[in-house]
Amino acid sequence: MKKITVLGSTGSIGCGALDVIGRNRDSFRIVALTAGRNVDLLARQIRAFSPEIVAVADRKTADALAGKVKGPEILWGPDGINAVAAYPAADLVISSIVGSAGLMPTISAIRAGKTIGLANKEALVMAGEVVMAEARKHRARIIPVDSEHSAIFQCLAGCGKTGVSRIILTASGGPFLNRKHKDLKRVTAQDALKHPNWSMGRKITVDSATLMNKGLEVIEAHWLFKMPPDRIGVLIHPQSIVHSMVEFTDRSLLAQMSTPDMRGPISYALSYPKRIETPIACLELDLIGALTFHRPDVDTFPCLAYAYEALRAGGTVPGVLNAANELAVNAFLEGRIGFTDIPEVIRKTIDRHSSDSGSSLDTVTQADLWARKTAQRLIREIQQ
Repeated sequence: MKKITVLGSTGSIGCGALDVIGRNRDSFRIVALTAGRNVDLLARQIRAFSPEIVAVADRKTADALAGKVKGPEILWGPDGINAVAAYPAADLVISSIVGSAGLMPTISAIRAGKTIGLANKEALVMAGEVVMAEARKHRARIIPVDSEHSAIFQCLAGCGKTGVSRIILTASGGPFLNRKHKDLKRVTAQDALKHPNWSMGRKITVDSATLMNKGLEVIEAHWLFKMPPDRIGVLIHPQSIVHSMVEFTDRSLLAQMSTPDMRGPISYALSYPKRIETPIACLELDLIGALTFHRPDVDTFPCLAYAYEALRAGGTVPGVLNAANELAVNAFLEGRIGFTDIPEVIRKTIDRHSSDSGSSLDTVTQADLWARKTAQRLIREIQQ
């Protein structure tokens, strides 16, 4: 039986992982969970799965949780979450804490030699060089959970990277597919959160609407599969059936397809190298009828182009891009800036940054802090 830790258990990926595990209790057992401040949902998860240890964001949340459940040891704060990430009993750690907050718990799990089911793309965006070096040093396997990277991982199974010409990530296009820039100036957070195909958290749903999510995935793919930027392509695929593709030097193309449901790639990461039954619907291609693809409109959605630019620049630039995006998306969700202000904040933050090597956690975290302060100033300027 495989013993599992879920970091970010109350988020969309965490809940999906627990759903899969709950349907396969003869194969998996939860030993540890972490969450932020959603005490009620975490308490229900603890009652359902009886973890040995949990961690939450702060002392107040820990005290509230202790009043609702009995049994697990309860830790709190960054140190507590990092300790749970490295919990010795776990065989596999699902890293699904959203945003930059997921970096250090992922590093902690890697340093403990765990197999990582990586759903937190920001860890590789911010500190890809550091994360991959730590994984090699501690012999920690990283299995991608993002549907696109899981698809590539599956397409490469059995052949590695032998003869690979390029990888192609697919994107749904989000809720504003085929809109022009002038149409986006008055869209609201509610509009941006209406994703046509996927059920995801608020931040990643807005990232999908701006195409920044795909940009972050390009950077993540670079580190996971050791591909240069010019061999990582992106195609808009509105049906979200083909999750990504690998092209080989003989021009053959392998694609991984399934109904858009994150429990598919989660199941694969949990059970790898085996496969298990999932509750997702069968793919009925005859009912779908047509699968379409076209190039992304980077004039209307420049965040994707900014991500490629950051990847080519290297060093701390991808981390700055990520931090500025997190601040801008949060400001948009709170109604403080408009949708088209998000790429403006990112662009101006990058332009003001002097890159460092990005080869240490210290330089990464310092650049992240600088970018957040800079982006916050730019957001205040927009509000004035």
